[in-house]
Amino acid sequence: MKRFFRGATIVWVVLRYGLDELVLTSFQKPWLRLLARIVSVGRDLRAPRGVRLREALERLGPIFVKFGQVLSTRRDLMPPDIADELAHLQDRVPPFDSVVAVATIERAFRRPLAEVFESFERVPVASASIAQVHFATLRDRHGALHQVAVKVLRPGMLPVIEKDLSLMRMMAGWVESLSADGKRLKPREVVAEFDNYLHDELDLVREAANAAQLRRNMEGLGLVEVPIIHWDFCHPEVMVMERMNGVPISQVQRLRDAGVDIPKLARDGVTIFFTQVFRDGFFHADMHPGNIQVSLDPATFGRYISLDFGIVGTLTESDKEYLAQNFAAFFRRDYKRVAELHIESGWVPPGTRINELEGAIRTVCEPYFDRPLKEISLGMVLMRLFQTSRRFNVEIQPQLVLLQKTLLNIEGLGRQLDPELDLWSTAKPFLEKWMLDQLGPQRFRRELRAQAPHYAKIVPSLPRLLHDFLQHPPEQQHNRELLELLKEQRHTNRLLQGLVYVCIGFVLGLIVMQVLVRVSLF
Repeated sequence: MKRFFRGATIVWVVLRYGLDELVLTSFQKPWLRLLARIVSVGRDLRAPRGVRLREALERLGPIFVKFGQVLSTRRDLMPPDIADELAHLQDRVPPFDSVVAVATIERAFRRPLAEVFESFERVPVASASIAQVHFATLRDRHGALHQVAVKVLRPGMLPVIEKDLSLMRMMAGWVESLSADGKRLKPREVVAEFDNYLHDELDLVREAANAAQLRRNMEGLGLVEVPIIHWDFCHPEVMVMERMNGVPISQVQRLRDAGVDIPKLARDGVTIFFTQVFRDGFFHADMHPGNIQVSLDPATFGRYISLDFGIVGTLTESDKEYLAQNFAAFFRRDYKRVAELHIESGWVPPGTRINELEGAIRTVCEPYFDRPLKEISLGMVLMRLFQTSRRFNVEIQPQLVLLQKTLLNIEGLGRQLDPELDLWSTAKPFLEKWMLDQLGPQRFRRELRAQAPHYAKIVPSLPRLLHDFLQHPPEQQHNRELLELLKEQRHTNRLLQGLVYVCIGFVLGLIVMQVLVRVSLF
């Protein structure tokens, strides 16, 4: 019943804000446009379509807001008026009452707000789908003052998310049962992954831990700043971190006027992404413009500032190696190797003909090389690859869904910064260096250093192990075991032969008795 009522609510919101009319008017067929005019009769749809879409997504809750955030970065796919309006979802979702925020803070730390912060700005500086942020001044245990940002979880989020996820699970079950591609697409596993990420966002201590890990990973890169976490003031509903001062990355003209090298900024963004994915296997997976600023401070001028660490992606060593080899093969235009990697990974059936898969991948990718980013739609490439994967029964990998989403965010960000950016040539040197590190002498040294404690434990035992080896060579031991096994097998064979002879004799005896009985009757 909960899913029914949630589904009814979604339908009501779609009709209330005229999203059905918005979809119908996007078609060129005259009869569909006529239908759009008919369905709009009696409804007040004078508000611009972008405003109606944004308000509908806000009304439907956090999952739909996040969907709008992704759409806002794809200005190549969305009309400008809709993209501009959806950009408000990145950090300007209507805030909740500051009285509720203060009550949440006091409940979390079990003391009045004035005892927690020296000062606290009740008007939030940013408000998103899951939480909102207030600026404050904090005095630590040593008496030092810090300018901080206080993130407070939006109240009542869990029931809304549970309802939406329940509905998504139901629809995923329908897709898996009714669609010919259901099992290959693994919709229920994808929803389960999304479920994990959303629930992780509802725990601000987990987000603080993600921020701390990313800060450690990025320290030596010199391209991105991550806020310091004040662990004494972190709670599942409240997180206190260093206040970061920067310009939103969407304000490109302001950055250009301040002297920021925009093309370099675009290249740095690609480097940061590939470093997090392939070096660390731990990447910021919610990289829409509302979560990224650029520092104008002289000490860190031109560096990225990352915010909001509720969603991070992780990759195993095998995932990283497989993806890196795929990218490297793509950049070399070695489509045969790409096809072989798909088969080796088990993503396509083992009987797939490599030359056919190679030809299909070449057809998709070859037209996009040597073009600037403004002429390439990664969304279009992914869509065509999806069509190819359907033909060859490629299984969708749920653990890579976040990576695909982040790639789309990166493309949208790159378009805003530098439409001339060549994504392929920017990423290729990094991946080639990464592959060399994985297969060259540096990898050997890292593995040797990692295994050193294990070797240190074994080395003192080597004399005893060598003595045991000389006293009882493994070949002799194996030979004795093999002779015993052969002896036992011969004994078993003799028993089986005897049993077979007895059965044959018994059957022959029955036949002879039947013949004698018939002869006596005649």
